[in-house]
Amino acid sequence: SGPQDALARRHLAGQVEDPELRAKLTPDYRIGCKRVLLSNDYYPALTRPNVELETSGIAAVREHSIVTADGREYEVDAIVYGTGFKVVDAMSEWHIVGRDGVKIQEAWADGIEAHHGTTIPGFPNFFVMLGPNTGLGHNSVVFMIEIQIQHVLSLLRLMQRRGAETVEPRPEAMRRFNDRMHRRLQRLVWNEGGCNSWYLDEQGVNRTLWPGFTFEFWAGSRKAKPEEYVLG
Repeated sequence: SGPQDALARRHLAGQVEDPELRAKLTPDYRIGCKRVLLSNDYYPALTRPNVELETSGIAAVREHSIVTADGREYEVDAIVYGTGFKVVDAMSEWHIVGRDGVKIQEAWADGIEAHHGTTIPGFPNFFVMLGPNTGLGHNSVVFMIEIQIQHVLSLLRLMQRRGAETVEPRPEAMRRFNDRMHRRLQRLVWNEGGCNSWYLDEQGVNRTLWPGFTFEFWAGSRKAKPEEYVLG
């Protein structure tokens, strides 16, 4: 744990007096491992006399109630699912076929990845906005999209100058980019914070987030390097 964890615990202690409720609200992972909720009224809402926090898992959903894992039944009017996102799964369900009939699922058999989160070897003229590892745990993804648009435009200008009809990244260039990025991710709280989140795939590999500052992505991705691409 670090100073951020201590600050979060102090904030919780300041808003929740009941030690039993406070224990239920204290995660067993580091702050930042999952998306941080910025709120001054979330904890107070849970301390109201008409609110009960139940942390046992749900074993069954019935017509007018839910049954928890400890066998208790609660009448409910509505159920809200706050289970995160299926980013990795959504990409794996794309219906896209590349060169020689290779499906995107076959190219991503070992995990989803792209060069600068935008292009994929074997899939000429295919550009992905907000592709693998271009999401953020901070800042604005709109900025990331704008950088990717600059990247794609630089590739289109390169094709125009060379009189080419197709462009795709070299596999070795994508490998270098992703290996370097995942070495950084391995040291960060999203990977090492001790939680399971929608940032990670089934193998525990972070396929969604960019590990650095947005200006780093801007500096390295706004303009494509011709030597990293195959023109046809």
